[in-house]
Amino acid sequence: MLSREERNPLSDWWWTVDRPLLGAITALMLSGIVLSLAASPAVAVRIGLDPFHFFNHHVMFLLPSFIVLIGVSFMSPKQIRRSALIVFAISVVLIVATLVIGPEVKGSRRWITLLGLNIQASESAKPAFVVIAAWLFAESTRRPEMPATSMALVLLLMLVSMLVLEPDFGQTMLILMVWGALFFIAGMRMIWVAGLAGAAGAGLFGAYLLVPHVAGRIKRFMNPASGDTFQVDTAMEAFSNGGWFGLGPGEGIAKRSLPDSHTDFVFAVAAEEFGIVLCLALLALFAFVVIRALSRAYANEDMFARFAASGLAIMFGVQAAINMAVNLQLIPAKGMTLPFISYGGSSIVSLAYGVGMMLALTRLRPRSELAALGEAGTAPAYV
Repeated sequence: MLSREERNPLSDWWWTVDRPLLGAITALMLSGIVLSLAASPAVAVRIGLDPFHFFNHHVMFLLPSFIVLIGVSFMSPKQIRRSALIVFAISVVLIVATLVIGPEVKGSRRWITLLGLNIQASESAKPAFVVIAAWLFAESTRRPEMPATSMALVLLLMLVSMLVLEPDFGQTMLILMVWGALFFIAGMRMIWVAGLAGAAGAGLFGAYLLVPHVAGRIKRFMNPASGDTFQVDTAMEAFSNGGWFGLGPGEGIAKRSLPDSHTDFVFAVAAEEFGIVLCLALLALFAFVVIRALSRAYANEDMFARFAASGLAIMFGVQAAINMAVNLQLIPAKGMTLPFISYGGSSIVSLAYGVGMMLALTRLRPRSELAALGEAGTAPAYV
């Protein structure tokens, strides 16, 4: 056991990191391993792969992701800002490359292959963008003369434009919601928040009018008889079959026919095999991560750390909420992974990077480090 008297980077990290938050995130990762083993073999066999193909890849990506998470959580706020700038710049270049040379799959260009790995650059762009936007909003409160809010808006429009060109409207809506939440947290006037919400609504209506597959999904949600609702109907049957305590590990029926049972609909597989009780436990873990991170962020005296940690927590929570809502047929179907539970290499690594930054920003810094960082105040604070 590490002693509080020891003065080295590892002991300093252990006694300053939010251990309950780290424990909840680790529990989600372990749950992802179990549910990947439950949901993915049926999909692999159906498409002619080794039964444990997706499970092996899930574990293979999860191990380096955990290393990324822990490594990033050692960073200082300055290092986090710098890393976010670098990751965002690389992600933008990769998104542009994807739009130019990426393969078209189901009408979208979202993936690019580098060194034998399929990379979805929009995933890594999300947490980096949140941190950069948080820094700009923090600067706007500290130095009103700086056009930081305008710069944040330009970055938002640039990223959203590229996502729409892919097109990926799910990621677009997630980015808009998180940016809007940061805009509100930064103390901007409600009239601006309302105006941005109206603009987002107008954009969604425009997508409904101009993009056939978006219109199709909304129509099927409003009127299931208007189109194919096989996946969402099967997911709802899974919840009904599972009941409170599930059919048992490996006994699920829905995964045999659901094309995306290991990704978008893994929550339904969890409900059928392990019951509503497990789903509520997962929901509690996600809620704990978000609420805990927001409470730690609120206690932070540093504006950048407060905004960035809040934005990362909101992004994490909204992404989970979207996935679970789709599984429960509460919103139109949209491909969005369940954090650390769904299969996906780019998604897991990017989530680990974002959560690692969240852990770093909610660490309890000692007085000496606060003085070195030039923070105001004499008592220990979260920075």
